[in-house]
Amino acid sequence: MNLRNVLWIWQREIRDQFRDRRTLFMVAVLPVLMYPLLGTSMFQLAQFMRQTTGKVAIYGADELRDVEGLPALVDGDRFAADLFIDPEERGRLKVEERSAPAGERLAMAEAAVAGGEIDAAICFPDDFAEGVERSREAETTDAAAVAPPQPAVRFNSSRESSQLAGLRVTSLLRRWSDAVVAGNLRARNVPIAATQPFSVDQVDVAPKESRNAQLWAKLLPFIVFLWALTGAFYPAIDLCAGEKERGTLETLLASPARRSEIVGGKLLTVMTFSIFTALLNLASLALTAKVLMGQLAGMAGLGAAFAPPPVSAMLWLVVAVLPMSALFSALSLACAAYARSTKEGQYYFMPLFLAATPLMLMPTAPGVELNLGNSLVPVMGLVLLLRATIEGQVAQAALYLAPVIAVTAVCCWLAMRWAVSQFNQESVLFRESERFSPKAQLAAMVRRRGETPSAAAAMACVAGIFLLRSLLTPLMPAPIQGESGFGYLAVLTILSQLQILAPALAVAWLLTRDPLRSLLLKGPVRGRDIAVAALAALCLIPLSERLKTGIQGLYPLPEGVEAQLGEVSRWITDSPSIALTVLLLAVLPAVCEELAFRGVVLSGLRKSLGDLGGVLMTAVFFGAAHTVLQQSLAAAPVGFLLGLIAVRTGSLIPCVVFHAVYNALQLVSALNAEAIRNVAASWGVHDMVFIEMPAEQLGYATPFAILGGVAAAGLIWALGSHDRGKPQVAARLGTAS
Repeated sequence: MNLRNVLWIWQREIRDQFRDRRTLFMVAVLPVLMYPLLGTSMFQLAQFMRQTTGKVAIYGADELRDVEGLPALVDGDRFAADLFIDPEERGRLKVEERSAPAGERLAMAEAAVAGGEIDAAICFPDDFAEGVERSREAETTDAAAVAPPQPAVRFNSSRESSQLAGLRVTSLLRRWSDAVVAGNLRARNVPIAATQPFSVDQVDVAPKESRNAQLWAKLLPFIVFLWALTGAFYPAIDLCAGEKERGTLETLLASPARRSEIVGGKLLTVMTFSIFTALLNLASLALTAKVLMGQLAGMAGLGAAFAPPPVSAMLWLVVAVLPMSALFSALSLACAAYARSTKEGQYYFMPLFLAATPLMLMPTAPGVELNLGNSLVPVMGLVLLLRATIEGQVAQAALYLAPVIAVTAVCCWLAMRWAVSQFNQESVLFRESERFSPKAQLAAMVRRRGETPSAAAAMACVAGIFLLRSLLTPLMPAPIQGESGFGYLAVLTILSQLQILAPALAVAWLLTRDPLRSLLLKGPVRGRDIAVAALAALCLIPLSERLKTGIQGLYPLPEGVEAQLGEVSRWITDSPSIALTVLLLAVLPAVCEELAFRGVVLSGLRKSLGDLGGVLMTAVFFGAAHTVLQQSLAAAPVGFLLGLIAVRTGSLIPCVVFHAVYNALQLVSALNAEAIRNVAASWGVHDMVFIEMPAEQLGYATPFAILGGVAAAGLIWALGSHDRGKPQVAARLGTAS
């Protein structure tokens, strides 16, 4: 890659972006204006909450005068001063007494509040005085049987002033009740301390800086990363779809610069705007917090909650913006390259936004902490690392710095590879813009169908699988506790596999001209490839089992899921024969899932993403098709190997054999763990091959698992070796799209 060409393209794109007023508004003007406006609004709202004077009416105030020695509740047109912690609060509530017949007080109070005449009402029942006297005179033995009188408070939560007045009145009545209790105790010569036998000494040992950083540690990463995504996408749309509309992309592609250099220059431009937007938001937020939050801190009760963010948090955010902007910029550039117009590009922003937002929001949920499992989740791991660092837990964050950097770097590399792949395809860059219409799109896909599925047909297959699963799964019959068995499991398995098979067959027969070739069933099938695939599955089992154990160690199964899996294991043991079990749970899923994923989906995605991209994306969809998260994480690597087998052999049969053998070996070894353990012990290889796992499960020793993984990789690499050196046609050019 020629860096001079990259810098030349970067300078050109930067100049172009400064001419685009929409982009400048999103990345520069909006951040500068938004936070001061939001801060000013919050300040005015806080002032309103403090300065507004609520109007409170008391119905049945005569009841208070009938009780001797009762502490004063009202003094003139205000509540008694000793009921307020802050003396200034006394002026926020204005009181008036209203008379009403005893049986109509509550109805009149509610009508006055609902009509807006007053903000809140206190309604004393007509037996309030007698109730207080009964409480005073109650003996120790019958005190619990005396029901205390119950004044009613009414307010309207749909009006801010009424809700605030209701909260203030409720708080005042609670303090007045404490004063009444204290008076009653003094009248009986009982020390007030008798009602409070002990007090709790509660001390937060966290440093003051960490306590102040709690709110910002959860809020700042989300805000900054969200703006990094926004600041990346709008320039990316203009640099790709915008250039297509202006007709300037052809000029750039005709230049001596290579496609990778063009992508590098555009990516550098998008990153520049993403980082600039994130940092500008950060600076605007910090300045707003320092100016306006300082004023809020002077108000009682708001200072601790709205302390300005610490300087160290800002510095850590600046460091974290660079990798996150690189990831979002590459993803945005790849999505925007696929768009035919600026309008279409804006549609692609929503799926990217919906995919990234939960990963940025999840770390703010209670109980989500930085650990090895969470650090391996893209975006979420970096947000958690940043949160721990801002909270002052630098030593803990350092433990997970390496996995977070590794995962983020891999994601950035994959996203950049995807962007370069998009720019290397003329069919992506120069698609004609057309009006979006599902009916017209489907008709065009049928009318212009190629021999094998297009990328759109592959995505239609994936959408059909997940749509059928979401619609039909709730309709599945529920198991009957203690009565359901292998028959129920058989019905459930067949129905779930039909949900995968039906969309694949529909796409292959309706959206392609050659269904057998689409399903990789038309090429020659070599017995050597089938045998090698079966042997590779056998070698992969130990490493796969260790991977499952590691995944469940990082992400433990919830108790409910573990109980369901235990119930499924019980159903399997009810099987009438092992051959039927293998046929149902190993062979049937292998056939259905391979026809769908390595047949239709991989054949279509290879045209748009290339061999490696198609294999990776198909593995992701294959893993997501499994219902339990831990199963999905374990299935995705196997799906990647199956994709490699399909690409290297050009046939689906070795994939089906690999999949079926892999499933069958797992099933048989789980059902016959004790017999396998005894045979290994009799041969003297038990300690070399196996290790004992919790719950009497049989695991594989690490050296044996690594050796098996290396052997499986070598065998898969050897597949299709007889075709090397022969001319091949790239999948994306060999079929019409």
